[in-house]
Amino acid sequence: MAVLVTGGAGYIGSHMVLALLDAGHDAVVVLDDLSTGFAWALPPEVTLVQGDIADQALVAETIRRHGVDALAHFAAKIVVPDSVADPLGYYLANTVKSRALLEAAVRAGVRHVIFSSTAAVYGEPAVSPVPEDLPPAPINPYGRSKLMTEWMLADAARAHGLSYVALRYFNVAGADPRGRAGQSSPQATHLIKVATQAALGQRGALEVFGTDYPTPDGSCLRDYIQVSDLAAAHLVALGHLRGGGGSLTLNCGYGRGYSVLEVIDVVKAVSGVDFPVRLSPRRAGDPSRLIAGADRIRQELGWQPRHDDLRAIVAQALAWERALPHRNQR
Repeated sequence: MAVLVTGGAGYIGSHMVLALLDAGHDAVVVLDDLSTGFAWALPPEVTLVQGDIADQALVAETIRRHGVDALAHFAAKIVVPDSVADPLGYYLANTVKSRALLEAAVRAGVRHVIFSSTAAVYGEPAVSPVPEDLPPAPINPYGRSKLMTEWMLADAARAHGLSYVALRYFNVAGADPRGRAGQSSPQATHLIKVATQAALGQRGALEVFGTDYPTPDGSCLRDYIQVSDLAAAHLVALGHLRGGGGSLTLNCGYGRGYSVLEVIDVVKAVSGVDFPVRLSPRRAGDPSRLIAGADRIRQELGWQPRHDDLRAIVAQALAWERALPHRNQR
């Protein structure tokens, strides 16, 4: 049976594609509108269907034609400040279109769904690390749009007998250790991506948003999970579902936080470049700290990270950023 990966030409989705192929899954289909993804990011043996996840006729035909039994849903808008400025656009892209996708998948007989959710559903958590059973309280439209999709998925599972795993990501970073994929969008806002661009002279300075948070150095604390480890979590989630396992909602992180200023110091050390840093006011919608309670995914799925090393993660991102202009010429 085939796996349909929505947003599979994007950053995290393309790593999921590689993880599936590396594990011997030869029936992988990607549905992507290429608004932020890149066709060149996909291996030639992968089928790419270019289109919108809300095109129910296209989704149904893709599922039928390729014998899809499992859906890995990555396609989304993901920038928190943009969601504050354009909430209706985020509810359309992340909630309304996900609803259309789920309806088409249910009607076509898809039995298993892995959903790309986010730690933003927790908002400004009162405890750290954050456990999965903490009641969600998102503080921005991005987090709310994802939480609504979690609710839809849970309700659809109860009504229609499908099973799902919702994975709540913390901060995703790094690149494929073999150099096959990475964060390729020049407009990306991920801290490590932006810091490596500054180290390579592609930005005049790196902007830090807020140094007055209630944290040890005043900058935000985040849990950085390496992208191939995250893809591996999706892979074991797929095995769990296909093996008859029940629905789960799980955090994806390492259970340790680094501040923005600490990450910048690591990027400077790894790159050998003391790039300029500009201190700016807080951005709307940013919580002060988000660190994963990371035990449940290990217990439930047996997931074990392999790349939990911030310096190595930064080195991967830096190597990818150096190689990216040549890949874009393909």
